Amino acid sequence: MQALIEVILPVFLVIGFGYLAVWRGWFSQAGVDGLMAFTQKFAIPCLLFTAISRLDLGQSFDWRLLTSFYVGAFSGFLLGLFGARYLFSRTWEDAVAIGFCCLFSNSVLLGLPIMERAYGAASMTANFAIISMHSPFCYCIGITVMEVVKARGAAGPAIVVKVLKAMFSNTLIMGVALGFAVNLSGFALPGPVNDALDLMVRAALPAALFGLGGVLVQYRPEGDLRVIFYVCAVALVAHPLITFGLGRAFDLSDASLRSAVVTGAMAPGVNAYIFANIYGHAKRVAASSVLLSTALTIVTAWVWLQVLP
Repeated sequence: MQALIEVILPVFLVIGFGYLAVWRGWFSQAGVDGLMAFTQKFAIPCLLFTAISRLDLGQSFDWRLLTSFYVGAFSGFLLGLFGARYLFSRTWEDAVAIGFCCLFSNSVLLGLPIMERAYGAASMTANFAIISMHSPFCYCIGITVMEVVKARGAAGPAIVVKVLKAMFSNTLIMGVALGFAVNLSGFALPGPVNDALDLMVRAALPAALFGLGGVLVQYRPEGDLRVIFYVCAVALVAHPLITFGLGRAFDLSDASLRSAVVTGAMAPGVNAYIFANIYGHAKRVAASSVLLSTALTIVTAWVWLQVLP
């Protein structure tokens, strides 16, 4: 119970205050849009850039860590895809969008603050290793499968162009890529530049959490409730459970296991709705799943923190 009060509730109180401020009209929706544009296009890319540029790549990129997390994530995608198709009789396009909801954990806006509050800032090295591949991995799978489904198996090289364009127009991926470039080159940034980046980084997570609350006001718990609860079960239980089992089997260190499971246990991110909205499929299910699973994470994250060593 102490973890729930001291670690998780402060994060969700910031989200809740953002929700309340927009719902009551104290903060405009246009303000939320501007705040989210700032965090997602500038502050969070700076956070990812600084984290990746300063990582010890040899120690951080443990194949056991990445395999445990991403096998869990891909398993979630398959459970969402085939569950939506064969359990709930959705179209293949809807099924891909629902699978993407089960694939894309909110690794940054929820995973990082909960991890930091639970285990300290020094514990997030493995989180950043996971996050460095998260958007490229998820978008590559989601866009590729959706385009193949839309083309009914007759897809060609155009899919590769679409996937690469979507991935490298994403500022989060650009921040990660630039971080790798600086890290691998050994280039040392001037002190004032590092200080400026650190100022941006300190603004990133609080502003993003408040903005996330404001974004959630737009969503409504509509659509097929059975599918929505299925997405929540896959995202909040199946993915972290698979990751936990694999981490134990691979004898991951306690620190890496915590990072992998906490990241995998987060609700689907807003990107899940954005993906559904881009393709025009399962939008209500995606929006409702993001809203409900974010609320449920208050409880499920607490349970996972009790289970972890």
